[in-house]
Amino acid sequence: MKRISLLGATGSIGTQTLDVIRNHPNEFKLVSFSAGSNINLTRKIILEFQPEFVSVAGREDCVRLKNEFGDAAAFSYGEEGLIEAAVYKGADLLVNAVLGSVGLLPTLKAIEAGKTVAIANKETLVTAGHLVLEAAEKAKTEILPIDSEHSAIFQCLQGENRNEIERLIITASGGSFRDYTREQLMHVTVKDALNHPNWSMGAKITIDSATMMNKGLEVIEAHWLFGLPYEKIDTVLHRESIVHSLVEFQDFSVKAQLGTPDMRIPIQYALSYPNRMELPDAKRLDLAEIGRLHFEKMDEDRFYCLKLAYEAGRIGGSMPAVLNAANETAVNAFLQEKIPFLQIDQLIEKALARHNVIKHPDLETIRAVDAETRAYVSSLI
Repeated sequence: MKRISLLGATGSIGTQTLDVIRNHPNEFKLVSFSAGSNINLTRKIILEFQPEFVSVAGREDCVRLKNEFGDAAAFSYGEEGLIEAAVYKGADLLVNAVLGSVGLLPTLKAIEAGKTVAIANKETLVTAGHLVLEAAEKAKTEILPIDSEHSAIFQCLQGENRNEIERLIITASGGSFRDYTREQLMHVTVKDALNHPNWSMGAKITIDSATMMNKGLEVIEAHWLFGLPYEKIDTVLHRESIVHSLVEFQDFSVKAQLGTPDMRIPIQYALSYPNRMELPDAKRLDLAEIGRLHFEKMDEDRFYCLKLAYEAGRIGGSMPAVLNAANETAVNAFLQEKIPFLQIDQLIEKALARHNVIKHPDLETIRAVDAETRAYVSSLI
């Protein structure tokens, strides 16, 4: 039985991870988890899964849960609690499903503790991919992708020689506004942006999908996960979200991983790897029912955030940390209806343009750049 630590248990990926654990009680055990401020759901998770350790965002909520549950579990809060949950000694595997750069330090600490890490937190690899890979190599532990696109590539590479890869092709649904022109985007609302045609995701990721920053972050992730230069990582618009990504090899053979758009599939594969397991209630892929699959070239002028991500990735160093911090701050402002949709990429571009790149940033530098960028973008809003 694999003993699981889960960061971000009350979020979209977190709740779907719990569903996988729930479906396989003889294979997986939740021993540690972190949550934010959704205390009602946190209570339900504690009662159902009976974990040994729980961390929440705030001190008051932590005290309240301690009073309610007594010695049934150990409790903590804040960044310290997040790290404690990540490195919990009774766990074999960490699922990092938190949102944002807050996931970086717990991931590094878990790797140092020898944990296998199943990662859904894009920002960790985007901001500090070099540090994460160095730590994993030193600790001789694995990083397993959960994002559907990276899981697809990972699955396509099983049994293959990575030196024979010619190109990675990452698919993109196009998000809520894939058929809109830049002019039409001037007046879209938060409600419009959150209406994703294919996937059920959290608010921030859904907005990133609408701007295509989500795909840009995935390109940078793929660079680190699979060790390929950006010139060999392409993106293609695929409306149906059935082909999750493809790998082209030196002989121009192409392997693709297909499936219905259900995040539990890549989550379960990361938990059960190297084995596969039955997934109850999942919908079987019926190609005859779908009929056709469509693919279109990505327009970087239309999806400007994707262009910015490629540029930041190629520059490297501290630039991806700026990209991520600026994007998180701008998206949060849009969700609060403080800025229009198109101002998201404008703020990111300004932050990138003013930054003096630091070539090989350490963790302290990355966190300082992150804080400075957030303050700068906030000053522009």
